[in-house]
This record gives sequence, structure tokens and C-alpha cells, in this order.
Amino acid sequence: MYRMSVLPLVMLLSLATWSCAGQQANTTQTRNMEEKMPEGLKVATFGGGCFWCTEAIFEELKGVYKVVSGYSGGHVPNPTYRQVCTGTTGHAEVVQVWYHPDEISYEDLVKVFFATHDPTTLNRQGNDVGTQYRSVIFYHDEEQKAIAERLKAEFAPTLWDDPIVTEISPFTAFYPAEDYHQEYFRNNPNQPYCQIVINPKVRKFRKMFADKLKQ
Repeated sequence: MYRMSVLPLVMLLSLATWSCAGQQANTTQTRNMEEKMPEGLKVATFGGGCFWCTEAIFEELKGVYKVVSGYSGGHVPNPTYRQVCTGTTGHAEVVQVWYHPDEISYEDLVKVFFATHDPTTLNRQGNDVGTQYRSVIFYHDEEQKAIAERLKAEFAPTLWDDPIVTEISPFTAFYPAEDYHQEYFRNNPNQPYCQIVINPKVRKFRKMFADKLKQ
């Protein structure tokens, strides 16, 4: 249970009948692959359930340059969305976040991560159930690992009563999701899942982290 004002949101997510996997409106398999990023950026990788929700939150943070939805943590190279939805690839739905470390810290990103999804439900977020929806942080170096482990032990329990089950594992590979998944909330604001699940979550995030938002 969330100890703060996010409780109504958690209740909404648990009651909603919509799931990320059930909203496959497009089967296009093309992808945004390699893009040269500006020098000085760092990268973080988070899995907090459906990547449509996670992407919608992180892309609004000041200091974040780009957010890409995709798959990580599994054993199947270049998986498709349909494959990942079976729960047999080992991959989680994640977002890859490129950010300016002089504008936002990795610690701030991890705090946003723990505050904007339920890290106490194993392999589940709301009606999205399966290992592909697990709560996970894939760290890119030992510093990220130390920060993630510290905030899991010291910060997350101040927000949630139940035990934190977030996986913290080394990053191995990231596979961008199909094009229609990218900026899904921005491009489909009237889609039922966006209205019922993502929109309330984003509104709550904006209130909690008003000082961290892009202008």
C-alpha cells in the first residue's frame, strides 16, 4: 500500500479492466534503431510495467533528452512485442532514458521510478501480469547499482508498506520496441488505456514532481 497520496491511483490501476497487452492496435514491426546521441549524456534503464506508462512519465522530466520504449533482460535477440507478451522471452518492457547528468541526477530518476509504479507486486502492474511487467532496474555501472540498491532499501520503503520486490540486475542489451509503441501516450491520448490508466498516473506524477518538470 502506498503511504502517500498516490493511493487513489493504485486503486484505480487495480480496478481498471484495461491492460497494456490487450491494446495491440497495430502490428507494424519497423523500429527506431540507432541514433547518435549528443556527447555528455548518460543512460538509465527502468522497467515499471507497461512501457507506455513509464515512457510518458520520464519524457516530461527536466534534463531528460530522450526516452525509448523497448525490451531488456531476456535471452531472445530482437524480440517482437507479440513474443515478449507471451512471457517466454525473459525480457521486461523497459524504457531507455538518455539524460543530462548536470541537469538531473540518476538518484532523482530512481526516486521518480519508485514513486510512479508499484514496486511491491511481483511480475505485475495492475491488470498487466507476467514477468515482462516486472519491476526492474538494469544498472549500467557500479555507481548506478549502488544508488539503486540504496534507494530500494532506504527510499522506496518510505513510500510503500509492503516489501519492495524490484529486481536490480546488470544491463546487457536493449532492443527498441516497434515504432507504434514510441511516444504512445502523446500520440494516442484518447485511447481507452491512455485515458483510464496512463492519464491519471501522469497527472499524479506532475503534482508530486512539479519542480522536476520541463517548462
